[in-house]
Order: sequence, then C-alpha cells, then structure tokens
Amino acid sequence: MSMISRDVIAAENAKREGALKSDYAHLGEQLARRGIDIDAVKRKVAAYAVAVPSWGVGTGGTRFARFPGAGEPRNIFDKLEDCAVIHELTRATPTVSLHIPWDKVADLGALKEMGAGLGLGFDAMNSNTFSDAPGQEHSYKYGSLSHADAATRQQAVEHNIECIEIGRKLGSKALTVWIGDGTNFPGQADFTRSFERYLDAMKAIYQNLPDDWRIFSEHKMYEPAFYSTVVQDWGTNYLIARELGDKAYCLVDLGHHAPNVNIEMIVARLIQFGKLGGFHFNDSKYGDDDLDTGSIDPYRLFLVFNELVNAEERKAEGFAPAHMLDQSHNVTDPIESLIRSATEVCRAYAQGLIVERAALAGYQDDNDALMASETLKTAFRTDVEPILAMARQEAGGAIDPVATYRAAGYRTKVANERPAIAGGGGGIV
Repeated sequence: MSMISRDVIAAENAKREGALKSDYAHLGEQLARRGIDIDAVKRKVAAYAVAVPSWGVGTGGTRFARFPGAGEPRNIFDKLEDCAVIHELTRATPTVSLHIPWDKVADLGALKEMGAGLGLGFDAMNSNTFSDAPGQEHSYKYGSLSHADAATRQQAVEHNIECIEIGRKLGSKALTVWIGDGTNFPGQADFTRSFERYLDAMKAIYQNLPDDWRIFSEHKMYEPAFYSTVVQDWGTNYLIARELGDKAYCLVDLGHHAPNVNIEMIVARLIQFGKLGGFHFNDSKYGDDDLDTGSIDPYRLFLVFNELVNAEERKAEGFAPAHMLDQSHNVTDPIESLIRSATEVCRAYAQGLIVERAALAGYQDDNDALMASETLKTAFRTDVEPILAMARQEAGGAIDPVATYRAAGYRTKVANERPAIAGGGGGIV
C-alpha cells in the first residue's frame, strides 16, 4: 500500500533527474581527487536507517499551549500512515518507535499487519511513567521508578513489562526507559535512596527482557524536575547500564544536556566502553527544545556522526547503536519536519564517511591542531546532497522529498478525512 502516488514521485523526479546526474558526476570527481569512491559512500547511505517516533507526526506543544494542525492523526493507525509517507519519500525511515500507553490498541495483530502493508517495522518501545494515564491507580506526580511508595514503583515496573510484551508481539527488540523523576526543592528527597529505589525497579524490568532484547536508559539534565533529576547525566546512565548487565545500554538524546556540553566526546566514551545503545536525534538552542535535527547546530550533529563512522570503520566491539528521531513540532508540518530531519542525519552520516581518516590520524599524532580541524571542516563543508538524492531516487524515493510531498497534496487530503482537533492544552501530545 502506497500513501503517495508513484506517478507524483516519478513526475517530480523527472523534473530534477538531469540536474542530479550532473551534480553527482561533479561531486564524484571532487571526491575522487581525495581518494574517495562516491558510489561506495552512496551504498552506505542507502543502507542507513533511522526510526520515526509515532508521536512525532502529531503537532507538539509547550508547557503553556498546544496548537493542533490540520489533519492530525487520531490514533496509531493514522500515525502509521503518516510515518509511511516519510519513508516512501526519504527511503530512510523503515521503522516506527511506539509510545505506550499513547499507542496502545486491543488488536496488535491488525497493527502489525498494517505496518507490514505499509512497509514499516517496529523499533524500540517507549514506556511512559512521566504522566498519569486515565484510570491509573497510583500517580506519578512525585516519581515513578524511584517513588518512595512501593506500590507506585511496582505499578511503573509492571507498565514497562507490559511494553516489553507488546513489543514482542510486534517484532520490536528494545525498550527505552526515560523517567521524569526528580525534585524541585532541596531536601525534597534523599538522593541516594531515590537512586537505590530506581536501580531496584530497573533490575526487576531487566529480568523480564527477552534474551535478544536490549534496554536503553535515557538521561536528562533537568525538566520536569528542576532542582535534581534521578538520571541526570551520562555518567549516572553509564553506572546504570553497568549495574544492570550486558543487555543494558545508554541512550543519548541530543537535547538532554546542558548548553555547550561536548556530546560527541560522551558518544566516544560510551562507544569505548561498550555501552552506547542509541540516539534520539533532535536539536536545541537552550535545553530540551526538541527542534528539527540539524536546524540549530548541524556541525555538532556532524561531529557526533564523525565518532560513529570512526567506530564503524574500526569495527568497535559491540557497536550497534539504534538511531531514532525525537522531535516536537509547533510551527511546521510534522511530516515535513521529520522528512527534513531524516535527510539531515543521512547528510551527517555521509559527511562522516568522507572524512579523510588517515590524514586526520596523522595530524593528530603530529599535534597539528589546525590541519586536524581543517580535515573535519573539509568534510563538513562538502555538499553531499547529490549522494543523498541519488540514493533516494535509486531506492524509489524522491529527489526532493519536501517538494514532492507538497505536490502530492497529502496534508490537504488527510485534513479532509480527519476531524479537526481543538487546541488549548499544554504538553507534547
């Protein structure tokens, strides 16, 4: 089943195919002078994939208000259709990451069947113990996995186990756990006892992981707790992964750090010690802004991928990070933003692949700071768009995904089919 007409894609590609061939040939000549095979880079880019978050196709919001857009998805089945559009045009997003209970349905068989019909699989499951669900017995207002009340902690543990069971039936292989637990006042909770309770709860969840699954713990410096957060940084996250066992890894969200933190070095450290589980890609100016990936600091995104490509090429032991987008769209069409973000991570990957690594290593060993920096800048300044576009076209996608999406009129179509949603509430869903 196709959500975007193949005729529309073909017609839009025909307008751009001649220019793309010329641009690709020109870039190939440039890269050949550096000893780089453009076709080899294209093959790796074509094989790259990043998961789309189910919640990302809806309009997001802030703590103050949410302004829904036209054609908002009403349920997970609508969300899958929107996710399929992104993959059909970019050919880079073949899996969807679900969030429970937001995406909970009675008929998992129908959900899996629809995903398969759209050419989509299911990535890591995401639990939610940072907000209360309707009918929930115990509130998470004062925490979940680290809550002082044993019954509340057990409820949170059981919810995560439920997410594992749902994921098993859908073909997922990982569980991502992010909690909002923390404090807003000094003395509100005991730091040590809170962390002990969290570890005990996570161990109970870990014991229910299937043998071929992984669990990703996600750190965040602040928000919703502003004085202290239980899992506040990568060091604490690393301790958690080490404490839990071989199936436990750290997840890095690019927006979950203090401004100016060297995220690429954190990535390198976690790779070095075998505990990098994966990413939530987005961008930020101040904090956890959840902006479109690469929209604020594309160079930082490139530097992260520089570390990933370095690990890939030296075949770092146990290196198999999961990649997922995680964004909140307030003023753009969510599908367009996710298309752009999928393209940006592909771009950063391609730029990482064309770094002249032998030269870089030589400059590093010679303490030539300027030329080492310039080697990275040369790769970053290279316009790799012809590689991305050629990979998309050859895989059946769009040379210009956003232009093709607009030409197809998908947003207008679903706006006519899906009832308008009233705004006014806060939050991201």
